[in-house]
Order: sequence, then structure tokens, then C-alpha cells
Amino acid sequence: MPLKIKELPESERPYEKLKMFGAKSLSNSELLAIIIKTGTKSETALDIANRIISLTNNLQEICDLSINDLTKVKGIGEIKAIQIKATCELTKRMSVNNKLQYQIKTPKDVFDISSDLKFEKQEILKVLILNSKNYVTKVRDIVKGESNFAKVSIKQILAENIRCQEPKMIMIHNHPSGDSTPSKSDLDITRKTISACELMGIELLDHVVIGRDNYKSILSMREFDNS
Repeated sequence: MPLKIKELPESERPYEKLKMFGAKSLSNSELLAIIIKTGTKSETALDIANRIISLTNNLQEICDLSINDLTKVKGIGEIKAIQIKATCELTKRMSVNNKLQYQIKTPKDVFDISSDLKFEKQEILKVLILNSKNYVTKVRDIVKGESNFAKVSIKQILAENIRCQEPKMIMIHNHPSGDSTPSKSDLDITRKTISACELMGIELLDHVVIGRDNYKSILSMREFDNS
């Protein structure tokens, strides 16, 4: 019979370890075990957490699992699956809040605060709304899904800037393929947005395309300037 968590030394139990040493001292499995809370007769919550993590390549993919996917894991019922999904959603919302009042100085800053997009399986277009000093004041999802992305209107892209009366914006979208090279449609929509921004007195600082571990700044691309 495997050891139960309560039979482990106090410094190795997830709850006690967090209390003693802080959340940063815990592994991903230990943090997930705290959310799962209880195990089964044959497995601890930590064992179950390890099995869930082994199903994916990274933590983001755990959030992509559906309630049905999670309940297929022995020891995870519907309530625990819902708790995990709720935790994932809360984490995403906190991530958005952490971007606010972040000053953008380079395209790398855009990539750093939008790196969660590299795990998405669908194209997502977002806009960062900025004040006159390039601090992010809002982050807005504009459209999700390749077919919808192709049909996005300039009005959708500019709507939040106009409503908030902020002077600057940055467009961001991901390429699920992992290749951040902008497509012709990416360049076209950037060109149209620049024209619309000029009419509305808004400055489009950049359109950054996010790949798996890379990014491209369209407004610094020679191909765009010469097109």
C-alpha cells in the first residue's frame, strides 16, 4: 500500500509545506494536489495530480482539458473537475489583470505579457489599450477562431479604444502552427487598421504575431514597409 499524504514527513505534505515554506516551494503536482484535496483508497491526491500532469505537455494544456476529460482520470469526479476548471479560469483572469499598468517599450514586452497565446490551439486576436505613456490600461479579446479572424472588422478592433478615449493600441494574435511569420492577411488587416487609426486620431504602435517561442513585429518588418 502506498503511503498516505498524512503519513509523509510534515515538510513533504503539500498543505504543510506551503504553510512552512510558501507556495513557490511547491511543485506543480503538489499545487494541483491541494486543489484535488483527497485521493482514493489506492492513490494519494499527489499521485492523481501526477497522472493528470503526465497527460499534458505543459500546465496550459491542463486548462484546455474539459470536465469530461478530467473525470476520465481515476479519482477525479465531477466536483473536483469543476474545481480544477474554476482554478484555471481564475488564473487566466488574474493573468489579464497583471498586464494592466504594464509599460510597453519594445515588441519583446508585448510578447512577454502575451506569451500565454503561444499555447492556444485557435487563432485569437487581442488588443492592448494604452495611455499616452504606453501603459496598458485594458486588454480585450476581439475574435477567436481562424474563420472568424478572417472576417474581423476594423470597427471591432477600434471599438474599445474609441469607447475609452485612449490614444494608443497594439494588436496581438497568435499562430497555432508555432510559426510567427505574418501572413498576407495579417499584413492587410494591419494596413487597414493603420488607415482607420489615423482617421480616428489613434496610434497603432504595433501588430505582434506570437509563435511557439518566438514573435514578429509587423510594423518593424521591411516586407510590410515596402508592400
